[in-house]
Amino acid sequence: MCIKRIFILVLITLFSFSATHAQSKKQKELEAQRQRILKELNQLNSLYRLDKKKETSVVKQVEDVNFKIRVRQNLINVTNEQANQLTREINNNQKQITQLRDQLKVLKEDYANMVVKSYKSKSEQSKVMFLLSSDNFKQAYKRLQYINQYKAYQKKQADDIKAKTQELQKLNLELSKQKEDKEKLVAENRKAKRALEKEMKAQEELMVLIRKDLKKHTAEIRKKRQEADRIDKEINRLIREAIAASNKEAGKTSSSTEFALTPAGRVLASNFEANKGRLGWPVDRGVVKLKFGLQRSLIDRSVTENSFGIRIATEKNAKVKAVFDGEVSQVMLIKNANPAILIRHGNYLTIYRNLSKIYVKKGDKVKAGQEIGEVFTNKSTGESLLYFRITKNSQNLDPERWLSKN
Repeated sequence: MCIKRIFILVLITLFSFSATHAQSKKQKELEAQRQRILKELNQLNSLYRLDKKKETSVVKQVEDVNFKIRVRQNLINVTNEQANQLTREINNNQKQITQLRDQLKVLKEDYANMVVKSYKSKSEQSKVMFLLSSDNFKQAYKRLQYINQYKAYQKKQADDIKAKTQELQKLNLELSKQKEDKEKLVAENRKAKRALEKEMKAQEELMVLIRKDLKKHTAEIRKKRQEADRIDKEINRLIREAIAASNKEAGKTSSSTEFALTPAGRVLASNFEANKGRLGWPVDRGVVKLKFGLQRSLIDRSVTENSFGIRIATEKNAKVKAVFDGEVSQVMLIKNANPAILIRHGNYLTIYRNLSKIYVKKGDKVKAGQEIGEVFTNKSTGESLLYFRITKNSQNLDPERWLSKN
């Protein structure tokens, strides 16, 4: 009866361990996510300290504060999720501790019964007489096996009691650590919420200034959007030209919207695709200020921008790096805009725009991580922004899905 009870309790413990392991993995993922957001926030604060030395428009200030609010809210949400996950893990560990205590009680009772039984037949003479009283050799052999098995079972029970006791102590320590971690997370969240309240207040104050002359600020935004659209259209034209020129050189139709790939080009494209989510960043330090896709203005919701890539705020004179092996397809010189570099990776393209210096030329083979230029720094605002795009042939892709999360 006791053995059956022990077996059931062991099964419950194994199931609980599996659940705990999964929860711990989730906790590690959340912590990694929280650390990424904290890093982004630190970089953002560092960049803003530099920007404060320059005169910036009210519109830019609103955009900056709003971006910071968004990052702060992400931090609060992830920290909340972590605290909730810890609560679930704490509850699970408390259940395991109760189960282990029950198992320990059963093991100790069973072991005590064996000790009493062993004491009653403790003398070696009793064991010898037990063997000698056998009717035949086969029975004596079986009785000897029984004695040895009983000894082994006794030892196993003693070892199990020791192991369960150690496991119980370990879980108790883990429980204390989890409770401590949860208290820290809750305290950090309170601090983050206070900072968020200040930032939201600053945003509201800036919005009051903007509402006083909304037409002027809306016109400023529209002008910026139109300029961005003009540059993007020019880059799209240059991409189509690059595809046509490459296909003509390969003896294929130049009117195609896709690259005609050589065997080597197919391998390079396949390798690029296999590294989705693991590509190196085009700058060492930076935060994504403008995401991919349709974006609405904070000032005037009727003003939209269809972002073909992402805009990364980085430090002054930041070096730009190729995110993957490839060949420089073009160095783009765009009227009334800073240069851009187009690197081909089979039928994939990466575009690096708003550069002040270029280190490569058309036809150069580049390696992942190789420096190809420097980001332009706006003297009036102090901002250093890299516009980064990824396309498959002429189809725009979301760069954040391709770049490494680290």
